[in-house]
Amino acid sequence: MAGIDLGLSGKRVLITGASRGIGAAAARAFAEAGCRLALHYRTEPFEAAAVPDATLLRGDFAVMADVRRVVAEAVAALDGLDVLVNNAGHMVGRIPLAAMSDEEVDRVFDLNARSVVAACRAALPALQASRGCIVNVTSISARSGGSTGSALYSAAKAFVSTFTRSLATELAPDGIRVNAVSPGTIATRFHEIYSTPEKLEATRRKIPLQRLGTAEDCAGAFLYLASPRLSGYVTGQIIEVNGGQLMP
Repeated sequence: MAGIDLGLSGKRVLITGASRGIGAAAARAFAEAGCRLALHYRTEPFEAAAVPDATLLRGDFAVMADVRRVVAEAVAALDGLDVLVNNAGHMVGRIPLAAMSDEEVDRVFDLNARSVVAACRAALPALQASRGCIVNVTSISARSGGSTGSALYSAAKAFVSTFTRSLATELAPDGIRVNAVSPGTIATRFHEIYSTPEKLEATRRKIPLQRLGTAEDCAGAFLYLASPRLSGYVTGQIIEVNGGQLMP
């Protein structure tokens, strides 16, 4: 970012799900841009622990009390909040319709959808005070429907996309911009768990850029959407980062 002033220096940023992958890459990018960071993780901080001067906050985002506590602790540690990045989420498992239990439905939607609502609600007073912004993380599967066994995750991410657009209209009078980043197939631990090498190779061959994405490929979209200088007139948008895998 040397030589480019994004207007982010000193901005107070909370990134949820920042221990690995996309969240950790976003944390490094925001740190390089001069932001003050609070980084959430679920069990271990992993890569987040290497981000200089960041406040590390532990919590299970399938538990709404944890979501509210983490946001409150971040606001207290940073003395306010300018940017909320809702990245925490997980597929939980590939669950076909015939095998879905009520408990699995609840956990997938709690972790991927309800936690976003809870975090936005908890952060709202601080964001109103700063006229800040929200950057949610959805998924290519919110539009494509995903692959077999990902119906719950895909539907939860579709909720996040629609919630993003609705909040953008609702919060515009407060000067709060709300957007989302929608990653395609990104080579992170997520796909190490849920996709076979054969499936990933088949996907790669269909991508116009002929490669899977990296977590770092997504980082610029977060900086762009958080930057008042670059995207001050951008709200209600879903930025697709997928190498041409989906061109809506």
